[in-house]
Amino acid sequence: MRAAVLGSPIAHSLSPYLHRAAYQAMGLDGWSYEAFECDEARLPGLLRELTPVRGQGHEDSDDAWAGLSLTMPLKRAVLPLLDSVSEPAVEVGGANTVVFRDGLRHGDNTDVYGIEQALTEAGVPAPRSATVLGGGATAASTLAALRNLGLFSATLLVRDPARAGETAEVAERLGMALAVETFDKLDALTGVDLVVSTLPSGAADGFADRLAGVPALFDVVYSPWPTTAASAVRAAGGTVVGGFAMLLHQAVRQVELMTGRTDVPVEAMRTAGEAEILRRTSQTG
Repeated sequence: MRAAVLGSPIAHSLSPYLHRAAYQAMGLDGWSYEAFECDEARLPGLLRELTPVRGQGHEDSDDAWAGLSLTMPLKRAVLPLLDSVSEPAVEVGGANTVVFRDGLRHGDNTDVYGIEQALTEAGVPAPRSATVLGGGATAASTLAALRNLGLFSATLLVRDPARAGETAEVAERLGMALAVETFDKLDALTGVDLVVSTLPSGAADGFADRLAGVPALFDVVYSPWPTTAASAVRAAGGTVVGGFAMLLHQAVRQVELMTGRTDVPVEAMRTAGEAEILRRTSQTG
């Protein structure tokens, strides 16, 4: 069976290390997981090329496809190409997972699950208030995770509120009250239980001093780690949650969906991912 992660750029992805570690620990010797460079223009054609898992008489073939992991910029672009979409994916307006079953393409979103598990694992399971930095797909998944953890209002900080329309629509579908502000209001909006930075690597560094006093910071960056903001919060005694925990747990859920099994080896996947991060860090350091 085959699976892969698609995106652009994709060379940096940790997903192959996580999924392959799971296959090895689960005894899935015939399974493979690759990384393919794929942008929005190529996605429709690539999906057509893939062999459905069920209903074609070759479910056990080495060339049969179990599923796909999707990263940017494909999470929203894939939705009209799917035969069915799970409720979490509909709510956040994006799918990071495609499972091939019965000759059909089923879309799901495991980012929401990954964020929930990362926060719970770090001891931040039920924040009473939150500020989210950034307004993209990960911010949308963050809002869904916060809603699932019992929070029904949040503040979104973005550079341009006019470009946060899709995320505001997500909040409306989730039944959440969302205030959209610009980054210059950050000083007044850090008096919350949790700040979530969904910004790219390095983009939150300039806010480190202002974030230092927050009780908890979830920074979705996983490399390089710790980020400047994470170090500032940790030094001040706050709880820090890194992006690797989210990546790990969303991958665990993907393995469950693609294999149909629940005995997914979380710790084996964690070890493999951390080892690869350490290898990359040693090469660049």
